[in-house]
Amino acid sequence: MRTTQVLVAGQLVSTSKQLQVLSPYSGEVVTELHLAGTEELETAVAAAHRAAPVMRHMPTHARAAILERVCKVLEAHTDELTQVLVDEAAKPYRLALGEVRRCVQTFQNAAEECKRLSEGEGVGIDSVEAGEGRVGLIRYFGAGPVLAISPFNFPLNLSAHKVAPAIAAGCPVVLKPASQTPTAGVLLGQYLVEAGLPPEAISVLPAPRAVADALVEDPRFKVLSFTGSPTVGWDLKARAGEKKVVLELGGNAAALVDPSANLEEAVDRLAKGAFAYAGQVCISVQRVYVQREVYPDFLRRLVDYTKAMPAGDPNHRELLVSAMIDGWNAERVVGWVQEAVADGATLHCGGTREGNLVAPTVLSDVPRDAKIAAQEAFGPVVIVAPFDTWEEGLAAVNDSVYGLQAGVFTQDIRRIWQAFEALEVGAVIHNDYPTFRVDQMPYGGVKSSGFGREGLRWSIRDMSEERLLVLRP
Repeated sequence: MRTTQVLVAGQLVSTSKQLQVLSPYSGEVVTELHLAGTEELETAVAAAHRAAPVMRHMPTHARAAILERVCKVLEAHTDELTQVLVDEAAKPYRLALGEVRRCVQTFQNAAEECKRLSEGEGVGIDSVEAGEGRVGLIRYFGAGPVLAISPFNFPLNLSAHKVAPAIAAGCPVVLKPASQTPTAGVLLGQYLVEAGLPPEAISVLPAPRAVADALVEDPRFKVLSFTGSPTVGWDLKARAGEKKVVLELGGNAAALVDPSANLEEAVDRLAKGAFAYAGQVCISVQRVYVQREVYPDFLRRLVDYTKAMPAGDPNHRELLVSAMIDGWNAERVVGWVQEAVADGATLHCGGTREGNLVAPTVLSDVPRDAKIAAQEAFGPVVIVAPFDTWEEGLAAVNDSVYGLQAGVFTQDIRRIWQAFEALEVGAVIHNDYPTFRVDQMPYGGVKSSGFGREGLRWSIRDMSEERLLVLRP
């Protein structure tokens, strides 16, 4: 069992209140967590406020060097970080190792974008008569302290997607990680101090929501970056005041499959996109719409593939499916499946649980208003349904309050372009699952799926203030 303290202005601090973090798979205590209270929060926010001018005036090369150095520190601690994710999140080892490697890439990309940011931009002031004899120059300056709130499912890399652009922009950051998976964020903060980040510029504060809630309204923060549920996210935005706000929220991602698609490849990718990490991914595949002439073949292949997927101990080197984060969520998902079946859905496989381990589940004939279809399952469940015309398929994908990403399996370029123009999502992914993401691309959604975009270039801009200089030589 490990002990995880809070990181306050770059210093590890023990507190009077602790919480036992349990392995979602085994139920054993894996971490004794110290929780931040109001005193630690105030110390951290005051330190970030003091550090804001230091970070804003830090030369670009110095910020980039910190981001580059932390990559080496992260790489040196790959084994430790991977095991932390396996223990606290029940993330299968392959996926946990992949998350650590992605985190390194996130910081590398942030260092590159940091250097590009210093180039500034020119503005054609003299393109109108009134601007004759003038030159416009735009530069970007750190907006100020960033409040970053990260979720349990990617406790390292989603924290990196908030912390790395903050440093690149020249902002101090206070990170609140999920209490179920706190250690990766605290270690990341320590590694940044080791890499040369001014200690006052980083705090990592696992804390009860009731305690941390006050941070959202604190005017000393200039940016709020939140990843989590829509209910919480939109409430935070309403209370954030004058802060810039970026929200990465939920989804029930859909994919379309037409007769020109390679069915074997589509089944492989969509099953992995639905069930890897027990479906606990914002862009996990939840709905698959298949053109009717290949629907029976696709459904048969998907069910056979799903039944053969192993699930179990996340320490196993080859597994992709393990336990859900807790018993409440496991019971919720199974309950939603049972409700759908009671309303006429067909259960082809799965729909059961053993502890927090929910069997990969395939459903068809699901009513469109069933919870498992209309809401975010965030569990190992996929719904399959037929469509007749491509336009009907596009409409089915759009029939959702969410709009994060969508997958399109087709070889018809006209259909790809139709999907790109018609689908109400943040990204359309061709011939792959909607779960596809690389860390330098713009990532975010529309409707209830969020507000703004992540991806290093876009996040750095959100954490910067654009300033124009008009020169009259």
